[in-house]
Amino acid sequence: METTHRFVATNGIRLHVAEQGQGYPVIFCHGFPHGSHIWDRQLAAVAAAGYRAVAPDLRGYGRTEAPGGVEHTTNEAVIGDLLGLLDDIGAPKAVFVGLDFGAQLVWELTLRAPERVDAVFVLNNPYAPRPPKAPSEFWTRAAERHFLHLAYFQTPGVADAELAARPREFLTRVYYSLSGDYHYLDTWKNPPGLGYLDVLPEAPELPWPWLSVEEFDTLATEFERTGFTGGLDWYRALDRNWELTADLPTTVEVPAYFLYGENDPDMEGFSGRDPLATLRAHVPDLRAVTMVPGAGHLVQLERTDAVNAFLLDHLRELDAHLTRT
Repeated sequence: METTHRFVATNGIRLHVAEQGQGYPVIFCHGFPHGSHIWDRQLAAVAAAGYRAVAPDLRGYGRTEAPGGVEHTTNEAVIGDLLGLLDDIGAPKAVFVGLDFGAQLVWELTLRAPERVDAVFVLNNPYAPRPPKAPSEFWTRAAERHFLHLAYFQTPGVADAELAARPREFLTRVYYSLSGDYHYLDTWKNPPGLGYLDVLPEAPELPWPWLSVEEFDTLATEFERTGFTGGLDWYRALDRNWELTADLPTTVEVPAYFLYGENDPDMEGFSGRDPLATLRAHVPDLRAVTMVPGAGHLVQLERTDAVNAFLLDHLRELDAHLTRT
């Protein structure tokens, strides 16, 4: 089954989407530094099972327009893009799948527009309610003690230039460091004041057991063309996202399924002391929690069969209850 590519006019931008299959829509939302291609293996599996699998390049990435700046890169803005995508395909509702920033996005989507969501499947980034302080208040203190990418990414132009100068080296190093083959939090052993490439480990030569040369070339070529500013703006919008969620509900009411890698750094270092307890307390219709042994952050690449089975098994459970046109 071939992947088709097209553009959707939505929310004032042109959104590039990759699609496979026909039927009920399942929409995949990527993180940083990724793009729609990060979901190619899942698109094929979900489409073959009889669904319409859709992966957009989210705002600021790939072939989607990048208006730029914090106000144009908030979750609220990108959710507007996704709702326009649903309207374009004539779908009253969809299932949404998210990883990394895409996970934060679909969690917030369930709070802003639950009427458009039949269920969410989230990888590695558990839901937690809005914290009492802006995110920068936490990472600024931590970055005084050790290198922290969240703080390093905040100054426009600095990380943008470093990463754009050596895009393939950066991507291999960061993908490897986030995988289950490395302990990402070892980057915290470095002092503040360094660049990201100063703290990331050397990566083994490709191919890796879970990433081919061809797949990496597809991902890297996009960033060689676009640079990284569109993705870095998502980090710069974190405080603004916090401001914009003050009046939203704190409980996710739609059905939710959660999968995480045993060695995922977000679960270990960025999601609180007991992320699963927090998740269960604030997602009352949490229907599955699955741990994938040995996997890290890029779990859909590292353990493709496990992730595809997770998606398809639970989509089949949901099937009779999905909202179709």
